[in-house]
Amino acid sequence: MPIRRLAHLTLVLLGLITALSVYSTAQLRFNYNFNDFYPAGDPDLDYYQGYTQRFGNDNDYVLLGLESPAGKTVFDPAFLAKVDSLTQLARRQRHVLSVTSPTTLANPVVEGLGVFNIPYLHPNEPARRADDSTLIYQTPGLVGNVFSPDAQAVTLVLQITPDLEKPPGDSLFAALRSGLTRLGLPDERVHFAGKLVAQSVFVDRLKWELVVFMSLSVLLVTGLLWLTFRTWWGVVLPLIVVLGAILWGLGVMSAFGVSIDLMTALLPLMLFVVGMSDTIHIISRYVSELGYGAGKKEALWTTIKESGFGSGLSALTTSLGFFTLMTSTIRPIHNFGLFTGVAIILAFILSFTLLPAMLVLLGKPQLREPRRQGHSWDGVLGRLFRQVLLRRRLVFMVSGLVLATAIGFSTRVRINSALLDDLSVNDPVRQDFAFFERQFAGVRPFEMELKPAAGRDIYDLDVLRETERIEGYLETNYGLRFAASPVTLVKSVRKALNGGGLAEYRLPADTTELKRLRGKLRLFRKKAEFSALALPDGSAGRLTGRMADVGSVRAGKLNDALRQHLRATVDTTVLTTRLTGSSNLIDKNNENLTLNMIQGMAIDVLMVTLIVLALFKSLRMTIVVLIPNLLPIVIVAGVMGLAGVSMKVSTSIIFTIAFGIAVDDTIHFISKLRLTLVKEPDIFKAVRRTYLLAGKAVITTSLILVGGFSTLLFSKFDGTFYVGLLIGLTLLFGVVAELTLLPLLILYFYKRPKDKLILPDKLAAEPHSKAR
Repeated sequence: MPIRRLAHLTLVLLGLITALSVYSTAQLRFNYNFNDFYPAGDPDLDYYQGYTQRFGNDNDYVLLGLESPAGKTVFDPAFLAKVDSLTQLARRQRHVLSVTSPTTLANPVVEGLGVFNIPYLHPNEPARRADDSTLIYQTPGLVGNVFSPDAQAVTLVLQITPDLEKPPGDSLFAALRSGLTRLGLPDERVHFAGKLVAQSVFVDRLKWELVVFMSLSVLLVTGLLWLTFRTWWGVVLPLIVVLGAILWGLGVMSAFGVSIDLMTALLPLMLFVVGMSDTIHIISRYVSELGYGAGKKEALWTTIKESGFGSGLSALTTSLGFFTLMTSTIRPIHNFGLFTGVAIILAFILSFTLLPAMLVLLGKPQLREPRRQGHSWDGVLGRLFRQVLLRRRLVFMVSGLVLATAIGFSTRVRINSALLDDLSVNDPVRQDFAFFERQFAGVRPFEMELKPAAGRDIYDLDVLRETERIEGYLETNYGLRFAASPVTLVKSVRKALNGGGLAEYRLPADTTELKRLRGKLRLFRKKAEFSALALPDGSAGRLTGRMADVGSVRAGKLNDALRQHLRATVDTTVLTTRLTGSSNLIDKNNENLTLNMIQGMAIDVLMVTLIVLALFKSLRMTIVVLIPNLLPIVIVAGVMGLAGVSMKVSTSIIFTIAFGIAVDDTIHFISKLRLTLVKEPDIFKAVRRTYLLAGKAVITTSLILVGGFSTLLFSKFDGTFYVGLLIGLTLLFGVVAELTLLPLLILYFYKRPKDKLILPDKLAAEPHSKAR
């Protein structure tokens, strides 16, 4: 079959597949469920899901904080009128189940067969303001939860529909914002917190950033391609191939029913940057062959034959770097690794089908700059190669010193994360959350399930006393600023039965009093707080609360101390307990990060080791290849330790991805060296020729990779910023090691019996001939 006809058929077939991919990609939807970031398949997750069925989620709420006008307290009548108007507005919203507000709080009192709710606040009666404030600041559970300790701010707690999705959540958020504007409450004195806020702001901001980053990457890569090849087809053809690969990758993801989430949204950007490698190696080799005088057909055939093997191996190792993310128990990271790895293989397929077909149909390109001695890539790389050998001792000394320093600093890296540590300190969302940390109980939820022993229920006096002691420890030693449990219910009912006096807010003195009180509990059973804290049959209860976001490391220590305290003090014949909740699951993610990272890196290194062993059948050569690629990883770990960057979900993917990408150029180098050694028995000449052939592509692809990832430095998310910075640094250190350390290691350690160490005087005598 004529080659042009084959090219036309190839383009038609690939066009049909791309059309199907476009249709499939159009069906993609965004998944906003933050719960997917919990560790999949974990027993604690299964337990928490059952717990939410019994008591509801611990993060289905919105905190709306309002600061009083300057110079006034929250008891100002005009301010309270606005708070009440906002409360009524919130209550009317479709997805708001209940609102806890300072203007609707009431002190229940039981008289006869009825319950009377006496408001805590009487804004229209100035004479009662002092008594109201005194009562509020003496009543447990109000200060730090609804009222700030300094009386300068209040909070509305909106309980919302469980697992509210983003579109209705955005509508609720917009309605509240609109109401605040109408009431004349300035933005700087209004604060929001809760999952709904993160869901709305994070996702919208991430979408916008990805559009910006993709646009910047396209501009940057286009510029670098133009500077490299100086031809329109050297720019357009790689872009067509990579954009096609992105469509194929997204189409496959859609076909498997996977939605775009906060991790897989990075796939287009990642693939655009990483998938450019094969096309650059192909075009660089093609241009080199044409420059050496080969005809178009001969140049293309030589390029495919000599680049195909190395590109295939590099695509395999790069995709393996992403596939190893599948060891993560976090589903979004698992899917990101799987489908990005698949997309990289698809990019390789397109590079060796679509790109050659387009090159066949194009006329023979005219090279704009004829090769002249000293003005070509060969001349530049030849001089660089000579300098590397002349300064080989300095290269080894600097490499050793940098490695030792990096190892020292890498020991400082810690695994730690907080709820909002991906946002910068000055970010408005983080400042809002910090407001609730300063003025109120905080935003980190605490959850513990209480299970009475057989023959008892949650209202048993001994069970209540055990629970009260646990609450005391949590408030005194654990840092819980607000707590509610069945003890809260019983104390509140007792107070209501005894005239509402604060002195009566305590547990019954004996079982006789408790028995009388339990008979009155049915008057309150319909209240939402009862169903949220105790099951109707009394078989289990909930101890819930909020605290400051102390980070996963501190929380882990607090939880260990709490478990030890519970084992030592709680009578298990009366009550058993179990920690649970969304915060507990997030903390557990961090416990798995180290294991996941080590597993991923081990698999990646093992696969690269096997590939090099298969190529060279030499253990020494395998070590030679691994050193220049592991060195940048260790250096970046040292940078993290020096800068105080913690390991967390967003940064845990850096090492496996960076190693998989960095080893790409090494694979290209050694695969070309393997082919060269077949024709050139002298190891020095073989390494030098490989250096000249591969050097241009290595430098170009590395610049594009570093440039592409550097666009992430403009992100407002610290996690995304550090992914761009640290992977970019890894690749930058990697290309330096590739062009300096790798050839030296090969010359020193991969020698045939009659080969001798290459000395500078031999290099000086070596003529500056062309690589061919």
